[in-house]
Amino acid sequence: MLKIDIALKSIVDLTPDILKENGIKGLLLDLDNTLTTHDNPRPADGVPEWITSMKQNGIKMMIVSNNHFERVKPFAEKLGLEFVCEGKKPLPDGFNRAQKLMELPSENLAVVGDQIYTDVLGAALKPRVKCVYVFPIEFEKKGFLAFKRKIEGPFLPKKLYDGKSSANLTYKSRIRRKIT
Repeated sequence: MLKIDIALKSIVDLTPDILKENGIKGLLLDLDNTLTTHDNPRPADGVPEWITSMKQNGIKMMIVSNNHFERVKPFAEKLGLEFVCEGKKPLPDGFNRAQKLMELPSENLAVVGDQIYTDVLGAALKPRVKCVYVFPIEFEKKGFLAFKRKIEGPFLPKKLYDGKSSANLTYKSRIRRKIT
């Protein structure tokens, strides 16, 4: 079953206080369309400062990406993060490798990403790991990812995290509908 514990417009909306309220001490971060747009070598606006804030608050982080070493390594180095590339999401392999390096129990981890069939499903396949869904920085306009975005529609969160339990999030049926 797909379950989103926290839904936010952007990764930079995820605060240390939200993590603390939810018992999260480590983040398994998606790269493309979560930390930056696809194939962009630079982090999105606010991401470097967000990473610094998380580190200052003792939050462990690793990038877990399905992308190749040549894409992930230079990006991760810019942010001073460790990474797992070719993570095979949604399968648990990449998440398991990252968790082992982070030395945190599952109940203190959250997968953070923008795709239902890789990030959200991956969190669901990893018992006790929480899921933080962030809306994509940029919606793909063509190709396979654009197709995936259309079929993700029914599973997208209808409302954003408001500090209350969001375990009972309802889902919207249209991908481009405005969320509150």
